[in-house]
Amino acid sequence: MTDIAADAVADAEDDRVPGPSPNPATNLMIQDILLRSVGRVSRMTLEKALLGKKYGTEFAKDAVENRSLTHTLAAYGVTKFATKSLPGFALVSTGLLVKTLFDRSQGKRKARKAGEKALRDQADPDGTR
Repeated sequence: MTDIAADAVADAEDDRVPGPSPNPATNLMIQDILLRSVGRVSRMTLEKALLGKKYGTEFAKDAVENRSLTHTLAAYGVTKFATKSLPGFALVSTGLLVKTLFDRSQGKRKARKAGEKALRDQADPDGTR
């Protein structure tokens, strides 16, 4: 093998996307799935822990795991919109601020009651409890 060919092979091996497959697209897909899975599991664990402190672990588990498809897709869409551009981030942040101010204007008791009802409905969508 000539020096030029050996250098070309060495350069090609150095340009690989790290992973188990020699196909860089497959490696990228594997890494994407792993990162999304770890993110989802950690997010759900944190949400259950935050709710579990006040409402108990069983209620928290039900509330987090029984989200509707509409709720899940809306949260995904808003997150995607907020992370794609600075104006999207500003619009979503403003919306969250407005919602927080609206909740505060309702009074603590009324806002807490509405939030707890939404969580109960989410935890037990059939109303069997």
